[in-house]
Amino acid sequence: MTTVLAHGLGGSADLPIPFTYAVVGAAWTLTLTFAVVAFAWRTPRFDADTPGRPLPDWMGTVIDAPVTRWLVAGLGLAFTGWVAVAAAVGPQDGRNALPGVFYVLLWVGLVALSLFFGPVWRAISPVRTVVRLLPITRGRYPRRLGYWPAAAGLFTFVWLELASPDPGSLTAVKIWLSIYLAVTLAGAVLCGTRWCAHADPFEVYSMIASRCSPWRRNPDGRIAIGNPFNHLLSLPVRPGTVTVLAVLLGSTAFDSFSAMPAWRTFVDTHTAGPWGATALKTAGLLLFVATVALTFSLAAVATGGVDRAGRRSLPGLMAHSLIPIVIGYVFAHYLTYLVEKGQQTVHALLGSPDAQVYYLLSSHPTVLASAKVGFVLLGHVAAVVAAHDRALRVLPRGHQMTGQLAMMLVMVGYTFTGLYLLFGG
Repeated sequence: MTTVLAHGLGGSADLPIPFTYAVVGAAWTLTLTFAVVAFAWRTPRFDADTPGRPLPDWMGTVIDAPVTRWLVAGLGLAFTGWVAVAAAVGPQDGRNALPGVFYVLLWVGLVALSLFFGPVWRAISPVRTVVRLLPITRGRYPRRLGYWPAAAGLFTFVWLELASPDPGSLTAVKIWLSIYLAVTLAGAVLCGTRWCAHADPFEVYSMIASRCSPWRRNPDGRIAIGNPFNHLLSLPVRPGTVTVLAVLLGSTAFDSFSAMPAWRTFVDTHTAGPWGATALKTAGLLLFVATVALTFSLAAVATGGVDRAGRRSLPGLMAHSLIPIVIGYVFAHYLTYLVEKGQQTVHALLGSPDAQVYYLLSSHPTVLASAKVGFVLLGHVAAVVAAHDRALRVLPRGHQMTGQLAMMLVMVGYTFTGLYLLFGG
C-alpha cells in the first residue's frame, strides 16, 4: 500500500551558500544573540499578565457568541464524519484520504492553524462536542497526571509514523484513531473537559503551538492581539510538560535521522523482518526523545544559588523556550508535506484523487532549502530570547548570566544537530 510519508525536498546542495557556512553562521547567530541580550537586557521584559490590544467589542461578541461556538463545533463534527465516510467508502489503497488527513491535515495543519488562530482543537474537537451534548455528572481530573497522558498519546502517534511496520496502513490508522476516540471519550465522560485539556494529545499539541500565536485573552477575558513572547510565558507548568515538548522535538529530529542512508542500511543489516526493524526504530525514537528531555533538563538546572526545590522546578519554568524550536522544526521539516501532500489529501476527500497537484515548493529547491534554515534559525533565536528573559526572572541575582551558559550550549548543539539531520548529513 502506498504510504503518504514523503517529506519535503531541498537539500544542502540547494542552499545558496555552502552547507558548512550555513551551520556555522547559524551557530554564530545564536551566540551573538545571546551576547547581545546578556549585556543589553538586564531586567525581564515579558509578562504573561501583560494585556494585549483587545479586539473591537463587536468582534469579540461575535467570536464568543454561543451560536458561533456551536457552529464551529458542528463543522468539526461534520468534518470528522465526512472523513470517516471517505475512509470507509473510498479506495482501500494509497488513494484513500484517511492517511493524508491523519498525517498531514491533522498533525501538520493543526500547528499552522493554532499558530495563526489560537488553540483551534479546543473549538473543533469532536470529543468535546459530543461530551458537551451528554447530560452526565463528571468527576475531577487527577492533578498528578498533568500532561503525562498527552505525552503518551503523542508518542504513540509518532511511533506509528516513524517506527511501526507500515505507517501508511489504513488498518493501522483506523486502529489508532479508534483507540484515541475511545480513550478520550471515556476520560472526558469521567473527568469532563479537563481531560480534553490535559490528556487529549491533539488539544495539548494545539495549545502548545498556540503559545506562539499573537492572539490571546486578556486577564479580563477579552480577545486581544499582543506580543507572542508574553503569550509564551502562559504555558502551564504541570507534570509532563517537558516530556511533551521532548516528544515533539525528539520525534522530528528522529524523522530526519531515519531518512539518512546510513541509518537505513544499519536497520536493514541488523534486523530480520519488519518487527525487528520496528524494535530498533522504537529504540532510536526513544533515544532521541530521552536525549532532548535529559539535555534540556540538565541545562536548565545547571546553575547555582537555588535550593533543591527551586532546581527541580527550573526545567518546567524554562520549558516554554522549547516551543519556538518545535514550531521552527515543524515548518522546516513538514512545510512541503503540508502544501503539496495536503493538496492530494483534499482532492481525495473531494473524490478526485487524480486531480493536478501544484508543486509550489518542490519546484524551487533553493528557496525551500533556504526557508528551512530560516525556520530553524528563527525558532532558535526566539528560544534564546525567551530563555534569557525567563532566567532573569527565576534565577537568583549573581547567577543570571552564568546560569544560562549551559542552556546556550545546548541550543547551539540543537542547531548544529538539527540542521545536519534536516539536510540528510
